[in-house]
Amino acid sequence: MAEKKIKVVTENRKARHDYFIEETYEAGIALTGTEVKSLRAGRANLQDSFARVENNEVFLYNMHISPYEQGNRFNHDPKRSRKLLLHKSEIRRLIGKTREKGLTLVPLKVYFNPRGKAKLELALARGKKLYDKREDMAARDANREIARAIRDKNRE
Repeated sequence: MAEKKIKVVTENRKARHDYFIEETYEAGIALTGTEVKSLRAGRANLQDSFARVENNEVFLYNMHISPYEQGNRFNHDPKRSRKLLLHKSEIRRLIGKTREKGLTLVPLKVYFNPRGKAKLELALARGKKLYDKREDMAARDANREIARAIRDKNRE
């Protein structure tokens, strides 16, 4: 039996550079039909998007889903706010955590699970300072140099 894989629509790679990821959650997204069709075509962007808890509900802001090309006059607004579907216990936990200073909700990626449902990976994150980003870049460069040295040593 063939195992279905998840189909990643878009990723927010900059989020891992700008934030320390503390926890991740999988959330459903309340979408209209034309939005789902645009997502299946891979026409979405998570750049500058964020989530916020309001009235015991979680909403996603600034996620851009391009209008569906074969859509009609009832096509969706590309940057509308979208409701995220989470369990009540997860929402309560997020309310408590986001009240802490420095913690925010950042979307990491949008994908279709094996059942064909659109999902969003939501992260509870803490912002990095400039010196943290420099440390990460230095560590990455050092690891790259070590790997290169090992690879060259094995070639000899």
